[in-house]
Amino acid sequence: MMTAEERLAAADVLEQAERDRVQATQLSITWPHIDFEDAYAISAEGARRRVAKGARIVGHKVGLTSKAMQRSSMIDEPDYGYLFDTQAIADGGKAIHANYCLPRVEVELAFVMGKALKGPGVNLTDVLRATEYVVPAIEIVDARLKDTRKIHDTISDNGAGAGLVMGGRPVRPTDVDLRWVGGIMSKNGEVEETGLAAGVLGHPAMGVAWLANKLGTHGVSLEPGHIVLAGSFTRVVFAKKGDTLNADFGPLGALAIQFV
Repeated sequence: MMTAEERLAAADVLEQAERDRVQATQLSITWPHIDFEDAYAISAEGARRRVAKGARIVGHKVGLTSKAMQRSSMIDEPDYGYLFDTQAIADGGKAIHANYCLPRVEVELAFVMGKALKGPGVNLTDVLRATEYVVPAIEIVDARLKDTRKIHDTISDNGAGAGLVMGGRPVRPTDVDLRWVGGIMSKNGEVEETGLAAGVLGHPAMGVAWLANKLGTHGVSLEPGHIVLAGSFTRVVFAKKGDTLNADFGPLGALAIQFV
């Protein structure tokens, strides 16, 4: 386990990497004794610093929930990070490529909470009852640390969360079988990735349940109005300057973002 001073130093490393847009050495190399408790504490410190600078927490993101993402990251469990109002980009809007170290995008479903939800013991039906609506989303993920990152590095780095686009058609969580919601990610008109939301722990609401139970161990609950990105059901697609990314969710609509 890291000392309090080491955790603050690690948060400094991540803050500088994000500010300079230059990837830093993995925390797991600098502090090989880092553990899960350390990683989440470092992430929380990063969130505290963003809020102190004027950002507002608007929800959470769940990562590494699908087998595809777990295999690509060589881990076998999810993680989470924070969503901030400063990360939101309008559907069809532009993202400044130079604001990221290594931007990539993912196809996800966003759950907008209608009621508070707190673990432990939260299950799928609890999530469906507490959700006001579900809407298609694109998550921008970034890597403020160099490869090869370990799970502790990713968690410390806010779960790699960096941006959020929501659009398409909002639906009530019981109006459609969310397992069968499909997503097609295209880059500059060419299909890059496809997948079904069932790839997220068998049902995307299970990503939200996992998050509620995980946060519950820290005495934190999901609040009404908060957004939860339930996790990607495809692999990431890398974005270069000038790329236009389009996510097509079929009956739920489509959304897009351009990197400039």
